[in-house]
Amino acid sequence: MTVHEIITEIENFAPLSYQEDYDNCGLIIGQKTQTVSGALLTLDCTEEVIDEAIKNNCNLIIAHHPILFRGLKKINGSNYVERTIIKAIQNNIAIYAAHTNLDNVKLGVNKKMADKLGLKNLQILAPKNNVLKKLVTFVPETHQQVVLQALFNAGAGNIGNYSDCSFSIEGNGTFKGNSNTTPFIGKPNELSTEKEIRIETVFEFNNESKIISELLKAHPYEEVAYDIYSITNKHQQIGSGMLGELDEAMDETTFLEHVKKSLISGCLKHTQKTKKAIKKVAICGGSGSFLLKNAINSGADAFITSDFKYHEYFDAENKLLLIDAGHFETEQFTPEIFYEIIQNKFPTFAIRLSKTNTNPVNYF
Repeated sequence: MTVHEIITEIENFAPLSYQEDYDNCGLIIGQKTQTVSGALLTLDCTEEVIDEAIKNNCNLIIAHHPILFRGLKKINGSNYVERTIIKAIQNNIAIYAAHTNLDNVKLGVNKKMADKLGLKNLQILAPKNNVLKKLVTFVPETHQQVVLQALFNAGAGNIGNYSDCSFSIEGNGTFKGNSNTTPFIGKPNELSTEKEIRIETVFEFNNESKIISELLKAHPYEEVAYDIYSITNKHQQIGSGMLGELDEAMDETTFLEHVKKSLISGCLKHTQKTKKAIKKVAICGGSGSFLLKNAINSGADAFITSDFKYHEYFDAENKLLLIDAGHFETEQFTPEIFYEIIQNKFPTFAIRLSKTNTNPVNYF
């Protein structure tokens, strides 16, 4: 088993193209060709986690938070980041991180948090736009289904819970090839007018090269006419935060107790109680203060996330119950996602959930 084989499965689940511009996901230390003896799954990669990996013969660490987030000019062990990197390299341990790309997929960090809280009817709180593109191409009637199926097999035509989505309309195409052509229809140096089908379908931007490659393979023409448009439609399966519902409404005190128990939190910070029952809940693992307006506009009764600053609590304006449950607490179950991905594909491979508590926050 190689590093490449393992991280390919993670990236199929959460493509690196979904990470935010500021992030640093992917293989941080090590080589893709490296053979893996075992993988240790963790939220953070620290010196203690490296020691745990060494003890358990794991030469791959898969973390949620990238150990290298900002540029380094020197690596001399002057801080924990540098010491962690040095120890990993000295012990031939690869480090991989799936951060905001795992946050932004519907079955990622927020889905795991929602499951722990018992939320149902889940949807993305702030769907991303500029993720989708539209492909338009023109094919002879005889090859309409062949080309469509090739595009669908390559990942085009997926809209929410629907697949194989497209639109087609008949029209007339004209073309004239020169003496160096062998046209599929018509003859060289003669103007041809043929019935063609205009096909439209959508695809995710990160899949463009594969879509075009499969189009060219399936299309019978020597020169394939196609257009690609960027569209601003929101992608309902990709984005930040999540919105869900409890099976039954709870009063605020009962809900706070439920959150604290479900997220194994040492302390909850929250705004003044609204004196409303809690049924619809917005969540965001990690730092989610930027989603407060989305949570309010969604009609959520409560919003659970972390890292709110003092004055940001005022912004809730008693429209919902704002709960800061802690950064570690809202993301601590993320390694379980890695475990499920790898276990599903490689059921006999040696993987371990880290037992090291990397939470830097303590409660007195």
